[in-house]
Amino acid sequence: MNVRAVFIDMDGTLLKASNDISHRNKEAIYKLINQGVKVFLATGRHYEVTAPYHKEIGLRTPMICLNGASIHEANTGRAIHMKTVSLNEDRFHHLTSEQPCNVIIHTVNGLYCKKTDEEIDYWTKIGLIPPRYIGDLRLANYQDVLKFSVRTGAPSPELSAFFKQEAEVINWNDGFELLAPNVSKWSAIKRLLRELRMSPTEVVTIGDGPNDIEMLRNAGTGVAMGNASEEIKAAADFVTAHHEQDGVAEFIERYLLKSYNSMVI
Repeated sequence: MNVRAVFIDMDGTLLKASNDISHRNKEAIYKLINQGVKVFLATGRHYEVTAPYHKEIGLRTPMICLNGASIHEANTGRAIHMKTVSLNEDRFHHLTSEQPCNVIIHTVNGLYCKKTDEEIDYWTKIGLIPPRYIGDLRLANYQDVLKFSVRTGAPSPELSAFFKQEAEVINWNDGFELLAPNVSKWSAIKRLLRELRMSPTEVVTIGDGPNDIEMLRNAGTGVAMGNASEEIKAAADFVTAHHEQDGVAEFIERYLLKSYNSMVI
């Protein structure tokens, strides 16, 4: 493979369920970087809970956050690209208020949520920045939204369908997310590739979720995790091991590391 860049999802891909990066995954990434391959994180997380992991690995590449709604510079965290989403918010809050769900709003200036939970407590601990508002979001004074996240605890395609004319919809097993139209991890990757003068054929993407399908299909090589659903695996060229069994490292070692491959041969 003639690979110049690798874009890696975080949750369910690079990270274990404990939110840790294994030693094996780190070592594989270090060796890849030493070969001259650029490694990027491409995640649905916001910048503050992406940056600590980016720093832990020692990456010097921009971070794709919020499923492509923002791209952040490596050293300073400055946003070098942002795409906000606009909805009929009276309608959005009316529809979601009728559901037993949490609503999380990621804005340019911080996080707003209907209620706190274990995930938001974790984000606060890792990112060191608490939500700007917790409560009835109809009363919150927010603006410049990058992503709406609705956590219903179950698939909600009937509810998310109300927003398909206004936004890019990502359906999950526990709810859905809304982005600006045509925003995705892949749209952000294409933007970076133009700046780096790289071809999509020179790119590997690795992921496990519905927000990864487009980048798996369109990159030169798409790699699905063993823990991904059959729909995600069908979008990929390769399927690697489960994220708890270092699937990222397994693929890198087997297909991308020159020294490892020569030893195997």
